[in-house]
Amino acid sequence: MNFKLALKFLADLNQNNYKEWLDQNRSTYKSIRKDMIDWAEAFDFKLSQVDPDYYSLPGNKALNRINNNLLYHPNKPPYKDHFGFGFDKKPKQSDFYIHVGLHEKFIAGGFYKPNSTFLKSIREAIDYNGETLKEIIHQPNFKAKFGDLVEVEMLQNAPKGFSKEHQHIDLLKHKSFVVETAFSENLLFSSEFDDWLLEHYRAMLSFRNYLNKAVTV
Repeated sequence: MNFKLALKFLADLNQNNYKEWLDQNRSTYKSIRKDMIDWAEAFDFKLSQVDPDYYSLPGNKALNRINNNLLYHPNKPPYKDHFGFGFDKKPKQSDFYIHVGLHEKFIAGGFYKPNSTFLKSIREAIDYNGETLKEIIHQPNFKAKFGDLVEVEMLQNAPKGFSKEHQHIDLLKHKSFVVETAFSENLLFSSEFDDWLLEHYRAMLSFRNYLNKAVTV
């Protein structure tokens, strides 16, 4: 995959973010999109080799749409400034996300702003065995790769039904359960990128499995 060409296209699109320009350059976009789908399918196969429970999908299902959702965000430009890939996208489970953008390049996994049912299930799991989740996220290799949980709209007080003195109140205050880490442009352009992704996928797996079990049971 020629990610340099993809970023060059995004830079041009960012300067000409309107439908007429994309229509004029649609053949270029389609060529880049095909390359990304081919890469996604090859990487999908690599992931299936390291995770026996991996949920495989065609590359065109892994690659997110480049169009912004203007129905809910009418002030956004028509097109995104990044390409996004979601892997291991089993329905109602967390996925492994790769963000290749002009301004941000990162991977992430977990549940970002889950619905109330999923959030309730995750908090119930933490109430039951939050020490297991803490063991996972405090494991040295995990900590080195991802740091702490991303703080997204944290609660100021204990969630309803839980004491502010709860032993896992620091986890219970989260409204999203996500970890992420950035990667450099040099890594993106290197032959080591896929191996780096696979290494971080493996490192994130126990965290995602904990969450997936929480919303399933």
